[in-house]
Amino acid sequence: MNLLEHEIHYPFGEETPGAGSCLQVAPGIKWIRMGLPFALNHINLWLLRDRFDDGTGLRDGWTVIDCCVASDSSRAQWEQIFAGQLEGLPIVRVLVTHMHPDHIGLAHWLCSRWQAPLWISATDYHAALVACNPSASHNLEGGARNAAFYERHGLDDPAFLEHVLQRTAYYSQLVPSIPGSYRRLMDREHLQIGAHSWQCIVGYGHAPEHMALYCAELQVLISGDMVLPRISTNVSVHANEPQGDPLGWFLESLQRYLPLPEDTLVLPSHGKPFVGLHTRLHQLEDHHAERLDEVRAACALGSTNAAKVMQAMFRRPLNPHEMTFALGEALAHLNHLWRHGELQRHDRDGRCTFTSVASQ
Repeated sequence: MNLLEHEIHYPFGEETPGAGSCLQVAPGIKWIRMGLPFALNHINLWLLRDRFDDGTGLRDGWTVIDCCVASDSSRAQWEQIFAGQLEGLPIVRVLVTHMHPDHIGLAHWLCSRWQAPLWISATDYHAALVACNPSASHNLEGGARNAAFYERHGLDDPAFLEHVLQRTAYYSQLVPSIPGSYRRLMDREHLQIGAHSWQCIVGYGHAPEHMALYCAELQVLISGDMVLPRISTNVSVHANEPQGDPLGWFLESLQRYLPLPEDTLVLPSHGKPFVGLHTRLHQLEDHHAERLDEVRAACALGSTNAAKVMQAMFRRPLNPHEMTFALGEALAHLNHLWRHGELQRHDRDGRCTFTSVASQ
């Protein structure tokens, strides 16, 4: 446990649900944990007891929140959940917080298996539709356009660029299909899930239109990837929006959680459920303030690029997959300072560099 974790409380201690099993964390809420084939090696999924009107009448069952990636192992874990944890009831609704593969990968399979509707924000639904098409010109992860983007920002190692060129079907391998229809989630909308009302809280910066859910009666926040206990979620600039300010959007989104009580039980997508919401929000703000200071210091030394700033921000060795996230995060901090007038951005001769306004 790091020092910051001592400032928040884990009400379930070190206990986590085993493979194919659940742990009840609040009335009518079960916690599932499934493995992931990444450095971030797990995702938390949630079952909420529901009574859902599917158009033919009320059906008792479960709403699933998030799905895991499409893989044989995750399907096998779901089969164990179906057999032992649903109390003889069906899944009646599949709700996805956002379009990243670990959250939406098995949505089509779950919706088809249980004849259940998909609920998701409109922006993330359509972003997933594009991304799961391996021939789409706006592939989010790899291909020539993304290789050129990384090279433009200083990551010009041939082995790394070859890795990016070969990643043209990365998303579709983890998300092979998306349901053909969906029900749109809207910010501040109230959803009736079983006996309780849940409010949607939109978040930006990590995903196009992330939706967290808060139940005032239970004082529970299903935070998705927006508020995590051990790490700050990745906030990246991508080739399809090279001048975006995802860090600014993320920091602004965190303010939406401040009206919630400090002793809210936070159910994150990664890590363990915790209490201490305001404390964690301030930690995340401090974390990014420190990273911005590192970027300011790097730019004060003279003209620099995102690859050099990445090396200052991430001092441990990174594999090619991790480097794509790290470069995007470095550029997010650079763009934030540029958008706020502290840096100048220079796009010349196929290269992008930044200089400090204060040093000129």
